[in-house]
Amino acid sequence: MSFFSELKRRNVVRVGGAYVVLGWVLAQVAEFAFETFGAPDWALKTVVIVLLLGLPLVLFLAWAFELTPEGIKRDREVEPSQSTVGQAGRKIDRTIIAVLLIALAWFSWDRFYAGTDELTASLAEPTTAESVEQSTDQLTTVTEKSVAVLPFVAMSSGPDDGYFADGLTEEILNSLAGLPELLVTARTSAFSFKGKDLPVQEIAATLNVEHIVEGSVRRSGERLRVTAQLIRADDGFHLWSETYDRDVGDTFTIQTDIAEKIAVALDVVLDDKRRALMVISNVRNPEAFVAYQKGVELHYQAHGFLPQLPTLAEANTYFERAVELEPDLYNAHLSHTDLYTHTLIDFATGNPGVADLDEEALNEARRALESDLAAGIRSAPDQARRTNTEYDQALLLGNWRGLAGLTDRMLQGSDDCAMPEWHNLTTFAFGRVAETLRDYSSLTACDPLLGRTRSHMAIGNIWAKNFEEAIKIAGPAGGDVSGEYLSGAYTDALIATGRVDEARSFIDTQVRDAALAQALLASIAAFHGDAAGANRIAADLFDPHGGFDRDRLVLAARRGDRDAANETATVIDSRPFGYIPLLQAIYFCVCGSPFDLEATPTFAAMLDESGLPWPPEKVINWPLKDW
Repeated sequence: MSFFSELKRRNVVRVGGAYVVLGWVLAQVAEFAFETFGAPDWALKTVVIVLLLGLPLVLFLAWAFELTPEGIKRDREVEPSQSTVGQAGRKIDRTIIAVLLIALAWFSWDRFYAGTDELTASLAEPTTAESVEQSTDQLTTVTEKSVAVLPFVAMSSGPDDGYFADGLTEEILNSLAGLPELLVTARTSAFSFKGKDLPVQEIAATLNVEHIVEGSVRRSGERLRVTAQLIRADDGFHLWSETYDRDVGDTFTIQTDIAEKIAVALDVVLDDKRRALMVISNVRNPEAFVAYQKGVELHYQAHGFLPQLPTLAEANTYFERAVELEPDLYNAHLSHTDLYTHTLIDFATGNPGVADLDEEALNEARRALESDLAAGIRSAPDQARRTNTEYDQALLLGNWRGLAGLTDRMLQGSDDCAMPEWHNLTTFAFGRVAETLRDYSSLTACDPLLGRTRSHMAIGNIWAKNFEEAIKIAGPAGGDVSGEYLSGAYTDALIATGRVDEARSFIDTQVRDAALAQALLASIAAFHGDAAGANRIAADLFDPHGGFDRDRLVLAARRGDRDAANETATVIDSRPFGYIPLLQAIYFCVCGSPFDLEATPTFAAMLDESGLPWPPEKVINWPLKDW
C-alpha cells in the first residue's frame, strides 16, 4: 500500500481537513470576541499560533492511534477486521460538511445582513468619486466619538524620515476625518504636540477628545516598521495596537489598514461608501507626502518668524513636487496659492516690499493663482470643499456676480473642519454674523489650537456686539495675545465697553510691535474724540511713502478724516486686486463704511454685481466719524 493510501486509510487527510476548517472557525470567533471586548492585538495572534502548532500534533495522533469501541488504541494493535476507521471517516466527513455550512451561513450574514439597510443599498451601487460626493449628505450621523492622531515618532534618522512619519500620520488623520461619525482633531492642533512628552490625559483634555492615536515609524532602506495604538484617554487603556513590517511601497496599504482598524475599534460600521470616503483624498505615493510635509513646514514658518514671500516661494517648490507626483493633492494646490495671494494683496495694500513689482510679474501671479484655484476645485475630495474653493475663487479673482448666492451655498454646506480662508470678509461685514460664528465654533471643536480661528472668533463677536465674549477670546484669558489681529480685537472690545484705561495699559505692557501700538493708541484717541491727538499719532505713524494703505484707511475713517479715507480708498481701488484690501478695511474698522462708494468705482461696480448689502453696520461708535 502506498504512503498516501495509508494516510487516507488512517483518516489522516480527513482529520487534517477537519482541523483546518475548525481552526478557521475558531479564529473567526476569536477575532469577533476579542474585538467586542477590546482585547489586545497579541491575543488573536496567540490563538492563531497555537492552532498552527496544534496541526502537526493532530496529524501525528491520527496516524498513530485509532478510536475503537474499547477506547483509543495504537493503530498497529487493531486487527483489520475490528477497525472502525471507515465509520470514523464518514463521521469526520459529516462534521466537515456541517462546519462548512455553519461557516458559510456566518459569512453570508456578516457580509450581507449585518449592519443596516444602507449597507445593502451601498453594495448595489457603483462606488465612484461622484457617488461618494452624492452620498455624503446622507452620512450625517453625529456622535460624541472623538479622536486625535498625534504625530508618529520617527525612530530612524534619515534626512526625510521625520517628514515621512508626519506624512503617514496626516494620511491616517485624513482617512478618519472622512467619516461623519467621528470628530477628528485637525492637523494644526494635533501636530502642536510634536516632540512634547506629555501625559495622554493632558493632551486629550487640551484637545477635548476621548481617544488618542500614537505610533512610531522606522525606515531601513526599503523596509518599514510602523507601530500604532489607539488609547482611551480617561484610563490609558489600549483599545487596539498593531505592528506592521512591510516594504515602503506598502505605505498606502498600511495607512488604510490602520485607519480602518481604528474606526472599527471606535464602533464605526464600515460599509463601501464609508471606505470610499476614507480613501478618496489619500496620497498613495510616499515621496509625494514627504515633499508636501516639507512644504507645510516652510508654510508655517512663513506665517511666523521667517520672511513671508521668500519662504512661501521656497515652500512652493515642494508643493509643486508633491502635485507632480499626486496631481489631485487638494491641500497642496490650496497651499500653493498662498504666495500669489499674499503677493497681490500686499501690492494692492501698498506694502513697500512688493511696490516695485511690474505689470508682467503681477499678471504672472494672477495666472498662477487662477491655475491653483482651478486645480483645487478639480481635486476637491467632497462637495463642501469644492464649494469653499469656488467661493475663494470668485472672491479673490473678482468674479463677484452672484457672490451673495455663493455665500449662501458656502454657509449652508460648510464642513465643520474646513472653511474658505477668506469667507469672513463677506460674512461678518455683510450681515451673516450668526451663521459664521456658528461655523467657527464648529471649527474650534476639531481644531481648538488654530490661532487664526481665535482671531476671527474675537472679531466676529465684535461684529455681533458680544464685546465681553470678544474680550474673553482675544485677551490673556484666551492665551497668547501677541498676534496683530488678536491685539487689535482685544483693544477694540475694551474700547467698546468703555475700559479705555485697561486698553491703554495693555498696549503699553503687552504690544511689542511699535507701529501696531501707535495705531491702537490712535484708535483710543479717536474714541475719546481727540482729533488732534489721533491726527498727530497718525502723522508720526505713516510717512508719505510708508505703511500699509489698508491701515491708513482704517485710521482715517476712525479719526473722522473723510477726505483722507476716500483718497486712500481711491488709490487702493485703482490697483490690481484692490478690492480685497478694501474688504479688509471694512472688516477691521467695524465702523460702517470707511469710505464712500463714489471714491471706489471698481469696488462699487463689483459690489453691485455681488448682491451683497450696503452699507455695513456701524458696530463701535467712533464719535469723530460722522458719515
